[in-house]
Amino acid sequence: MKPLTILVADDEDAVRSLLGEWLKLAGHSVTAVGNATEASAVLKEHQFDLLITDVLMPDGDGLDLIAELRKAQPATRILAISGGGRYVEGDDCLRMARGLGAHAVALKPFNWEQLQMGIEQAFAPPSRPPW
Repeated sequence: MKPLTILVADDEDAVRSLLGEWLKLAGHSVTAVGNATEASAVLKEHQFDLLITDVLMPDGDGLDLIAELRKAQPATRILAISGGGRYVEGDDCLRMARGLGAHAVALKPFNWEQLQMGIEQAFAPPSRPPW
């Protein structure tokens, strides 16, 4: 895969740090922010190939960010990640993200191989119906 410009939005410092390390080691250019509000501001200034966003964040959620990005930068691919929250299961969060336009999803915790698979899925052509 060619090097990508990637925006990572996650409220957990450890997740942002780990994703940044993994992605930079793979040759990608990474910008990391701690919430959807910061991500929205960065998206107004820069174009990205890929957004990796947590679905549940305290200062603006990833669902709003996905909807916003689909309008503002329709070519940018989206990988939604979630481990769920106090009241919502991770699978439900990811289902909502897909419904809003995420191209791929990954359930936390995930490893490097699962992240790579999610990125590849985000850039895969849409599957065609069997008819």
